[in-house]
Amino acid sequence: MKALAVAADLLREARYRRWFMLLGIAVTLALILLAATLRLDVVDGVLAATTFFGRPMGGDLQAADVAMRPLFRAVTYTIFYGGLAFGILACADFGPSLLSPGRIEHLLSLPVRRWELLLGTFAGVLGLATLASVYGAGGVCLILAFKTGVWTARPVIAALIASVTFSAIYGAMLCASVFARSAALSAAIGALLFAAGIVAGYRTSLVPMFQVGFGRAVFAAATFALPRISRIADLSSALATSEPFDVFALARQLVGVVAFGGASLAVGIWWFEQKDY
Repeated sequence: MKALAVAADLLREARYRRWFMLLGIAVTLALILLAATLRLDVVDGVLAATTFFGRPMGGDLQAADVAMRPLFRAVTYTIFYGGLAFGILACADFGPSLLSPGRIEHLLSLPVRRWELLLGTFAGVLGLATLASVYGAGGVCLILAFKTGVWTARPVIAALIASVTFSAIYGAMLCASVFARSAALSAAIGALLFAAGIVAGYRTSLVPMFQVGFGRAVFAAATFALPRISRIADLSSALATSEPFDVFALARQLVGVVAFGGASLAVGIWWFEQKDY
């Protein structure tokens, strides 16, 4: 499928971008720092002592898997929100670059359909997001597994959920790029959807705060179709820390973000097909 070739080309291009080189270096250094400075003394599955940068961190005896929950929670939220924010900034110009004068005419002269160009770009960016999030979460899991003997892939699954969530944001960003070849507009749309999605996650708590009337109806309608980013982050955190959570609620939210991202991409493809280059 030619869309996969477009995605692979985008991944090759990303290797030479400073944004992604810096991200890889920063994540690697953070993992090395964590491995070198965090010491966990585990006896028969019970955490006896913890030191970070040589300083003791708490002194209560508890099961190692339970003691790791705050760290897994912090890792999950960092990867989730930090990854989304970084993705918005770093990937905002992939769409405008694809559609830039000269390049788009060359690409359209090749035996590749227009929808394959956009789908390949979309898939390539999601591939980048997935690789980055899994690398960070997987590194933390391996470090803690060797130090404590607690093996779990739950934070990695939570990182994959963050990548799925990013599909909703980037679908809208790529759609905006088709309407206006502007990296600034693409980033602005992503940032706006990011913030609005956090608010939408708490819509059930916020709607009753509005007085019954036009303002309440507008807020409820405006947040109804938006991806519930903060809600998904909370459910991902519960998954990563092995806490009870509503599996069906998480599945519904993921179906919603996939539908939102797919619909945004479909609108972008429709408009792309109408344009003359």
